[in-house]
Amino acid sequence: MSYAVLFSGQGTQHPGMLPWLESHAASQPTLKVMEGVLGTDWRHALQDARTRSPNAFAQPLIVGTSVAAWAALASQLGEPPVAVAGYSVGELAAFACAGVFTAEAALRLAVRRAAHMDAAVAGLQTGLLSVSGLHLEQVLQSVRGLECAIHIGAGQGIYAGERALLLNAAQALTQQGAVCKLLEISVASHSSWMASAAQAFARDLVSLDFARPRPAVVLNASGTSTRDPQTLRTALHTQIASTVQWAACMDTLAEQGVACVLEVGAGTTLSKMWNQRHPQIPARALEDFRDAAGAAGWVQKVLE
Repeated sequence: MSYAVLFSGQGTQHPGMLPWLESHAASQPTLKVMEGVLGTDWRHALQDARTRSPNAFAQPLIVGTSVAAWAALASQLGEPPVAVAGYSVGELAAFACAGVFTAEAALRLAVRRAAHMDAAVAGLQTGLLSVSGLHLEQVLQSVRGLECAIHIGAGQGIYAGERALLLNAAQALTQQGAVCKLLEISVASHSSWMASAAQAFARDLVSLDFARPRPAVVLNASGTSTRDPQTLRTALHTQIASTVQWAACMDTLAEQGVACVLEVGAGTTLSKMWNQRHPQIPARALEDFRDAAGAAGWVQKVLE
């Protein structure tokens, strides 16, 4: 029996996230590195959307807290997952936890990734819109200029574009029966808007060693799994400017024959997506539990 791990993406951060994290000894090394980037008062910064939402804060926060949380979980679980996947910037955390590179490298890359993405749309107002209830083709035909940033399922996706277009799209698509929500992300991630960011990030990766991971890594850019370091390197920068194939990622993980799935990070978004798509394989989020021991206990109980 085996399990898989999903690493949360940007937009899930909130004031009360992972309240036990600083008290766990295994989390401390990664948290200290993260504090070197964000400062020791990062918890205070989470109280205000104006400070917790910008890329420069949110991306290192998501990566740092996820890797720190995984360190606490790994000390309880013992046996590693058979496969991992990270949602958007969560892919950096997935790579680090799979052993592709260190936590320190993941945090450095999160800082660089955020800076490149901000620079790609400097002076513009862009963002992301969540749309549920309409198929991809219906959305793109109804609102010209939108791009699919994240494909979640037949009737659910995240769309990128300029903010004015997103606001008009929300109104038009709601009239067609969709449920729309502007996300707390101020760049048109995973779209052609990010072409220059992907190219710049690729240059950042050239000198970094990529190790062969023990668990398979399921890739945002393709929805396929691999342990090949060069494929991992290419996919990590490609995903910045291309659609995240999250539906395919979930299907690939399910095909591994896992008994359960655990979401690591803030929020419960990915576990809910999983349970909608693959209800026969139970998924829970770390935030469903009081601490790492509770989450690890659930995984171990399912595996037994």
